Amino acid sequence: MIKFKSTRFIVIFFVMTVLISSGFSCRCVSNEMEEKIAPINLVYWRATDSQDAFLEIIKSFRKKYPHISVTYRSLRPEEYEQALLEAWAEDRGPDIFSIPQNWLGKYQTKILPLGLSQEILMAREVVSEGIQKEVKVIEEKKKAPNLRQLKETFVETVPQDILKEGKIYGLPLSLDVLALYYNRDILNEAGIIRPPQNWQEFVDQARILNLWDQEGNFLRSAVPLGTAKNIENYPDILSLLMLQNGTSVVNETGQAIFDQPLPQDPDYFPGEEALRFYLSFANPSQDIYSWNQDMPESLNAFTQGLTGFLFGYSNYLNLIKEQAPKLNFDLTKVPQIKESLKEVNYANYWMETVSKKSQHPEAAWAFLLHAIEPINAKTFVERAKKPTAHRSLIQFQLEDFDLMPFASSVLTAQTWYQGKSYSLVKESFQEMIESVLNGQKTIKEAIKYAAQRINLTN
Repeated sequence: MIKFKSTRFIVIFFVMTVLISSGFSCRCVSNEMEEKIAPINLVYWRATDSQDAFLEIIKSFRKKYPHISVTYRSLRPEEYEQALLEAWAEDRGPDIFSIPQNWLGKYQTKILPLGLSQEILMAREVVSEGIQKEVKVIEEKKKAPNLRQLKETFVETVPQDILKEGKIYGLPLSLDVLALYYNRDILNEAGIIRPPQNWQEFVDQARILNLWDQEGNFLRSAVPLGTAKNIENYPDILSLLMLQNGTSVVNETGQAIFDQPLPQDPDYFPGEEALRFYLSFANPSQDIYSWNQDMPESLNAFTQGLTGFLFGYSNYLNLIKEQAPKLNFDLTKVPQIKESLKEVNYANYWMETVSKKSQHPEAAWAFLLHAIEPINAKTFVERAKKPTAHRSLIQFQLEDFDLMPFASSVLTAQTWYQGKSYSLVKESFQEMIESVLNGQKTIKEAIKYAAQRINLTN
């Protein structure tokens, strides 16, 4: 009897020792909960930034939700839109995709929006540590931001750009802003102490920087302005001038009204004046004549040292360094109207969104809500070297030598809704500019026709 009890004690002791040392666990998971954590793979397509910019975001999301993996694919910008349309037509499109803000009108019907304050039900495994590990699946609610939270999180233009009928159609990870690049050597040689802070200073400096040969050909241009085809960002630059001049580009219903007078002054047409100023840089009869339709592409002209100034976004930083590693250049904020107390800058950015055809929309939106959390968004802008869309990260970027001019402009950056055909807007602006330069229309006729053409589609 005594021997039996002793043997039993030894066996029990041995079993408990093995269980403790091997990390014995109890998996308390029902079949229903097992289904909630079945493996999911989210497919994510973008046309900018390598996977490296997203590694930390994907890694931290996977750590929280081990059953959800994210396959990231970066496509070439010139192939991106066609690839998206073909993939959707064949039901093999991505769960998450990225579009420029001005594509929203065209792609709105392909997006599954997120309601303000909408709750997303997620499930994840939780392991309790201790002598006996317990693995269980818990449900948690991930809540979309409300309007106040959107305004507190993002810079001013974002909430009004991404919200349609009370629903969130996309979330930005960064926000680019037009800046003024300048050739330091050219400005130094011309005796210009600092780049222009307002448009009057810009005009004065342009007069100094332009140089011609005896036949009237440009030896050096102040700036690529006034034309369309050979200036990459001409619609945005012209939009900037219109907004700075107080133009209401579109009304509440999205109709183009940039050809209309000021409501408080029916004799003043701010859109016409902005267009006139823009065109004056390509008008040989003006003393600020700096550019024409026969000049080379604007970025190439700048990298070759042929122009003193260039308007562009943050992506120009690396392009200029790659094309002209020895060029002594810098950048600053775009000029403002001298008499105006209101600063206006122009934004162009991408938003991340979820496809209506996604089989896992809640997981897809959960990933994007995770991505825009400040700590995660910070890893993205650091790796991608892009200006932030988050208010909380502006101060951080003001200490970055390259990004400071952009970060200091994002709070006052604006955009305008370009309807269902962003490409038509670009074409209409091109025709508006060239019809005046070629003598086919007056400024009033050209701007009125452009607005009418845009409204026919929208």
